[in-house]
Amino acid sequence: MMLQVTGVSKRFGGLQALTDVSFELAEGKIMGLIGPNGAGKTTLFNVVNGVFEPEEGKVIFRGEDITGLPSYEVARRGMARAHQVVRPLHELTVRENVMVGACYGREGLSLSAAAVRADEALSQVGLIERGHMLAGSLNVAQKKRLEMARALAARPYLILLDEVLAGLNPSEIDAILDTIRGIRGQGITILMIEHVMQAVMNVSDRVLVLDYGVLIAEGLPQEVVDNPQVIEAYLGDPEMTARLLGE
Repeated sequence: MMLQVTGVSKRFGGLQALTDVSFELAEGKIMGLIGPNGAGKTTLFNVVNGVFEPEEGKVIFRGEDITGLPSYEVARRGMARAHQVVRPLHELTVRENVMVGACYGREGLSLSAAAVRADEALSQVGLIERGHMLAGSLNVAQKKRLEMARALAARPYLILLDEVLAGLNPSEIDAILDTIRGIRGQGITILMIEHVMQAVMNVSDRVLVLDYGVLIAEGLPQEVVDNPQVIEAYLGDPEMTARLLGE
């Protein structure tokens, strides 16, 4: 099993952000994480990759208890993350940004080796021709790809994707989904937060649904779509849901 989250709870003062969340993610699979705004999705990501330490529960990554380890230690063990708000190092080139991921990833590469790895990752996400450009010159879709390339350069076993489709048009979404499928084709496991429902349901092997920090559903995409509790909490009218999913 790639990832096991068991009984995780997280509080911020009087706010209960996560309550007894448990799930398992098998190696080589794509798992979608959905739910309303404020449901605790990003908080769960932050617990999984070491930004926050939970009050209760455990995070087991590739058989090792990593609960409470700082995020840089988690990265060294082979977990990478592409953030919702993309903040590249604008003064560096696209290639240099990706080299940072390679240097601080699982293999801790030297600069020369990181440059080679960066070009591999940029080719995979379709940005190799822009490697010499300053990162600040990229548009939104290209910055999303840069964020994914930086995560890939770390040679992770597991990638956390936090709303990588947000702000993209339909053709850009289709292109990123192809890239995500390609990443999975390399044997990399993916856990992704997404609000673009048709996309997340079409690409995910299994889907988790959070509501007010509680895991209210888990299963195959169609099982989740048909779940009355999920429809009430998040999806809304069943006919609207069908249109969202392109059915």
